[in-house]
Amino acid sequence: MGNGVKEGQVDFKQQDVEPVTSTHLPSEGNQEKKKVLNSLMSGALAGAVAKTAVAPLDRTKIMFQGESRWLLQNAPYRLIYRTYLNEGFWSLWRGNSATMVRVIPYAAIQFCAHEEYKQLLGSYYGFQGKALTPFPRFIAGSLAGTTAAMLTYPLDMVRARMAVTPKEMYSNIVHVFIRISREEGLKTLYRGFTPTILGVIPYAGLSFFTYETLKKLHADHSGKLQPSPPERLLFGACAGLIGQSASYPLDVVRRRMQTAGVMGHTYSSILLTMQEIIREEGLIRGLYKGLSMNWVKGPIAVGISFTTFDLTQILLRKLQHSTNVER
Repeated sequence: MGNGVKEGQVDFKQQDVEPVTSTHLPSEGNQEKKKVLNSLMSGALAGAVAKTAVAPLDRTKIMFQGESRWLLQNAPYRLIYRTYLNEGFWSLWRGNSATMVRVIPYAAIQFCAHEEYKQLLGSYYGFQGKALTPFPRFIAGSLAGTTAAMLTYPLDMVRARMAVTPKEMYSNIVHVFIRISREEGLKTLYRGFTPTILGVIPYAGLSFFTYETLKKLHADHSGKLQPSPPERLLFGACAGLIGQSASYPLDVVRRRMQTAGVMGHTYSSILLTMQEIIREEGLIRGLYKGLSMNWVKGPIAVGISFTTFDLTQILLRKLQHSTNVER
């Protein structure tokens, strides 16, 4: 009897362990894949919604930054109205298809990379499962923005070109690539890349840092685990305002270098571009041209982007949870 009981216990344990070990690891792998896929989908949607919402302001800002005439210095909103009168209402969204081609992969990569960098840094610094401290929080955002910018830069170049040129010059995105490659060389597709990366580091770092910090402060003081959608919009708006204000001069330099080939300028480096802008237009009027418009556009776009990402993530998690429960 004693031997029979022992054998029965051993058999039971063996039968119990085998299925757990065979299904546990794939389950973890599937969870990680779902997490990455959710981040990619949420990021893509966040970028598309945010950029479409501010597309008219975005196009006008690019046109405004590319101009060296003082006449336009105090008239960005007049430029929107003039574009509407001369080219029609939908012309305000000209180049938005190129923006979508760029922003969807850019936002998807950026948000997904941010989640992964947070996890890696949390593991490295010993904050796994907890909110990161300020410095790693900033680093995670900077690395996420840099990763996305490096992988999608030529698409940003194409968008800038389509925004500042008449529609007769470039018929579509492919046409832009072909003409730039043929007439100016493939190297032109990466013109302005260095100021882009230098601008992305403080912009993405401060944006993610500010948003994550405000959410943490809200949780600490209110006792609520999650802020409401209006609160998320407000936190995102603050993040956009701080991030874009810090990196704006490099954004102007980037646009000048990207559009130099069609605007009659030759900018060879960041410092020379800055010197020429300051010499011709002044420090504030040149390097901060269009900043007031960015203070309207930036907070709206970043607020919508962060809020859309968070809410989409929550929705996808709920859908997956309900599907698992049904199974």
